[in-house]
Amino acid sequence: MENALILVEETDLPSDSLLLQGLSILGEHWFLDGEVYSFEDLICIMLCPACWSGRSNSTMSSSACGTGVLGFIVIMYSQIFILMIFISSYAVDGHEPFRSSETSSEIWQEPLRDGVQLLHPDEHHVVLDNGILQVTLSNPQGSITAIQYNGIQNLLEPLNDESDRGYWDIVWTGQGVTREKGELDRLSCTDFQVIVENEEQVEVSFTRRWNSSVAAGTLLPPLNIDKRYTMLRGSSGFYTYVVYERPAGWPGFVLTNTRLALKLNKIWFHYMTVADSRQRDMPLPDDRLPERCQVLAYPEAVLLTNPIEEEFKGEVDDKYQYSGESKDIRVHGWISKDPSVGLWQITPSNEFRSSGPLKQYLTSHVGPTSLSVLLSTHYSGEELMAKFVDGEPWKKVLGPLYVHVNSAHDAKDWPSLWGKAKEQMMVEAESWPYNFPASDDYLSADHRGSVRGRLVVYERYYEKNTTATNASIGLAAVGEAGSWQRDSKGYQFWASTDEEGAFSIRNVLPGNYNLYAFVPGFIGDYLYEVAINITAGCDIDVGDLVYEPPRNGSTLWEIGVPDRSAAEFYTDPDPKYINKLYVRQQRYRQYGLWDRYTDLYPNQDLIYSVNVSDYSQDWFFAQVNRKVNGTYYEGTTWQIKFNLGNVIATGSYNLRLALASAHNANLDVRVNNSEDPPIFSTGQIGKDNAIARHGIHGLYFLCNVEIQGSKLVQGSNTIYLTQSLGLSPWRGILYDYIRLESPSS
Repeated sequence: MENALILVEETDLPSDSLLLQGLSILGEHWFLDGEVYSFEDLICIMLCPACWSGRSNSTMSSSACGTGVLGFIVIMYSQIFILMIFISSYAVDGHEPFRSSETSSEIWQEPLRDGVQLLHPDEHHVVLDNGILQVTLSNPQGSITAIQYNGIQNLLEPLNDESDRGYWDIVWTGQGVTREKGELDRLSCTDFQVIVENEEQVEVSFTRRWNSSVAAGTLLPPLNIDKRYTMLRGSSGFYTYVVYERPAGWPGFVLTNTRLALKLNKIWFHYMTVADSRQRDMPLPDDRLPERCQVLAYPEAVLLTNPIEEEFKGEVDDKYQYSGESKDIRVHGWISKDPSVGLWQITPSNEFRSSGPLKQYLTSHVGPTSLSVLLSTHYSGEELMAKFVDGEPWKKVLGPLYVHVNSAHDAKDWPSLWGKAKEQMMVEAESWPYNFPASDDYLSADHRGSVRGRLVVYERYYEKNTTATNASIGLAAVGEAGSWQRDSKGYQFWASTDEEGAFSIRNVLPGNYNLYAFVPGFIGDYLYEVAINITAGCDIDVGDLVYEPPRNGSTLWEIGVPDRSAAEFYTDPDPKYINKLYVRQQRYRQYGLWDRYTDLYPNQDLIYSVNVSDYSQDWFFAQVNRKVNGTYYEGTTWQIKFNLGNVIATGSYNLRLALASAHNANLDVRVNNSEDPPIFSTGQIGKDNAIARHGIHGLYFLCNVEIQGSKLVQGSNTIYLTQSLGLSPWRGILYDYIRLESPSS
């Protein structure tokens, strides 16, 4: 895209130097009152009364306007005038003037200074400066108001309020909260303190202390807040972490969400990267304005009908399409192509994230917005709320997270920034736990312990040992098998087994834990029932552990793959609602798949014939409700048809139903007569909303259904699976895997 005003467009316009209220610049387009104009059109609007009055109904045109006679002279002098204002504005603010270069990809950069400095430009701000970047924080609130790097005055959005650029926040419910979804608190603090200040490191703290007298006049959660920001010599980024604490005796409340949010500068950042296969140019934030889009079934999802850039027309934009599993979102961020600058959020460890390695979290989305979410109810529901009863004490350190910036000298090298960011993520992960955080609540490596051992799988029916290769094994709060996925308050420490099933879980914080595991290719959850006590410096060898997955008999038939996901099943995106990123991959992330079931099965529900049907083509990824007469939704009944050569009438067959997700669903199971009372019913289960949020799994359920042999017949049999709760398009079940076993004899 060629730029009409190269000198002005290649740096930030300070918000206090804008010529008109509501005027912003992006590429060669100018925006005024939500409309897009060329620079020539803008001059006509400013100088010509007819064009000013015609701007709202699109009748103005600079080419047809009488001012066109002097257009060239006016435009030339106007550009010079704006540039002079821009330079003088920077000088007044104490900034170095912008220095142009021979190519648009080269931005002047201040010479590096030696060491880290803490600056106090005024009584309301402090600046962390190591010569590579400068981070401005509001004082004493503790919000990130500016990140200056590589000649760009602010990588964050300067037109936002200072409290809406970079911040930690929580969502909570409790006494005095009336909003159904909870109260948003951006953790504005009241006190500032310098913790460390030398040439190697600066660490500052912003705190807010709760007490009943303060809370009486404001709506605050009963929680002490300590926000920390740390900058190191030679580091191309900064670290931030937060300590939450509630002493014993405080009133109860519910913590539903916490995260670090960065709102990036929309002039520069248009390319978003979540993973190797999930990166793209993104629509502009103004594309979500009412006149440019159509809101779909919920406000987060819009169809772009009149985007600023034509390439996005007809696409769906929905932030949930870019969610990812905790284990896979260790680094993500945004890229400015010219100048080539990347801004990344790096999570060096997932120990402080809730709900284990498979929990899905939001990452980045149109804004441009970058998130590190550490606790949320998305893809899990209210079971992941951290609920504190009256008097319950709690303390947790979340982070440090690393906000990393990088750059390329040549604009053509912008794709390399993602690879460099991944390399930096590995550096941070290998450095964990860090040795520099100054909070006494953050424990370094010598205060932690480790656990090691080996995991094997033993299937008793087959009398067979199998190496638990690539299993996930971890320490979490003491509980029951699988309870780790509903743990919202504690720390978790996970590792993967090697080809021999061996594992080592290192750098575990002191405390009591259970050891949990799940193994690809096998249903269910492993629990080592002996509590493990971790102390500083310990190295515990638990030896060989044996997981016996549920099984009573041989496999008569199976549908799917036991991997806690419905990704192997059939999806059929609606061509009217497409995100181009997912045309050939991860098609389950497309919008509106719940209504595709009605398109595929308008009159009769799904019927699957064992040994005839192919689950990748004939088993829809979600058992959802059918839309009737275009107005309401009713429950559905799926059928599994199979043949048995012999039936043991006195035996017990076992139907294993592994569910990857359930949302306000009730599953009834019947055999050979759809009118009989169900032989099994789950009752209403699940609130993870994974179907609406394009997640291929949520919380995992395993249902073991016993079928008496007298219910079956030699020859043709049918199992009926009924999801009986209608009303909503998003009520339903994602199956992971289904298996019928013969009697144990």
